[in-house]
Amino acid sequence: MSRLRFADLVPVATIGLRTRPARAALSLLGVAIGIAAVVAVLGVTRSSQADVLARLDRLGTNLLTVANGVRMGGEEAQLPVTAARSVGRTEGVLAVAPTAQMRGIEVYRSDRIPGYLSAGLEVRACDPTLLSTLDATPAAGAFLNEATARYPAVVLGYEAARALGIAEVSGRDRVWLGGRWYAVIGVLRPVEFAPEIDRSALIGFAAAAADFGYDGHPSRLYVRAHTDRTPEVAAMLPRAADPRFPGQVTVSRPSDVLSARLAVVDATTSLFLGLGTVALLVGGIGIANVMVISVLERRGEIGLRRALGAARRHVAAQFMVESMLLSAAGGVLGVLLGAAVTVALAHRQGWPPVVPVSAAGAGLAAAVAVGTIAGLYPALSAARMPPTQALRTA
Repeated sequence: MSRLRFADLVPVATIGLRTRPARAALSLLGVAIGIAAVVAVLGVTRSSQADVLARLDRLGTNLLTVANGVRMGGEEAQLPVTAARSVGRTEGVLAVAPTAQMRGIEVYRSDRIPGYLSAGLEVRACDPTLLSTLDATPAAGAFLNEATARYPAVVLGYEAARALGIAEVSGRDRVWLGGRWYAVIGVLRPVEFAPEIDRSALIGFAAAAADFGYDGHPSRLYVRAHTDRTPEVAAMLPRAADPRFPGQVTVSRPSDVLSARLAVVDATTSLFLGLGTVALLVGGIGIANVMVISVLERRGEIGLRRALGAARRHVAAQFMVESMLLSAAGGVLGVLLGAAVTVALAHRQGWPPVVPVSAAGAGLAAAVAVGTIAGLYPALSAARMPPTQALRTA
């Protein structure tokens, strides 16, 4: 009974790959593209999710915002003057920082700029507690304190500073704010959960009252709550902010926007995984086609081997191993390409690169499975070929 050792099977199985390298490279490329798509999609998804989760951990999910809503007639409601104090006394609240948007007040780089070139910047009144409540940090200079909040001093949000062309705080920079000169004492770094602050010029409540007649009604409160009690606190805030008209108070949690991104990413991932699977199937069909052609081209070799004593299972094993090696090589190349794409995109976006080991392992396993299925029919066809017919048609 003839035998074929594994040490002899591999060289025999790779004859077709070694004699036709261009065809083999094009065949494995189809599998590589499919595996690379799957690995890259999962890798980019996990990297994006890791970035979102890291930001949630860093910024916390216990920040709430309380804003004035709309009355039944469609008019904008107004938070009471006592809203911040009432919210601060609510059980579970750690800190509260009131702000007020100064409507009709614009800020410009100088008094020579036309009024219509305001760049969409806003002016907001606040107090020194805003910095710690938002966990914000100055990029330059300092934030408002009890003293500077009483004078014409302004702190610019990140986007506001860029729009006004102020990158550093020299002590001599001024902006034209509401028809008055205000000294720039600080510039904030981007505030993740409060983008409206990024596009605002921040002044003290006392200065807003003295210069622009601020009446004490806040338009937005930033509230820090105990993390484990955040939903409970959110439910109590409307009545705490405005006991008479709680329905006119809007409470939101900015971190919910980031959390929603995780669900959107998961939904998008399923779509791209489906496309990657289709590409993998196309690659498998390509390998099957190549293997069928290879069997037809190598009938003489098959007949000669059978005539010299090779059993049908030996011929079948030869073509099965060839197909599996071809797809496995494509799987390895696909995993490397997918990992490279993941690292490159993560580096470009500033995400922590994450290449799931499970995705790489599943990609290789899928490639080998596709190769096995693709090589099954050609291998059986080669094994069933009679030696005399194979030699006669060679």
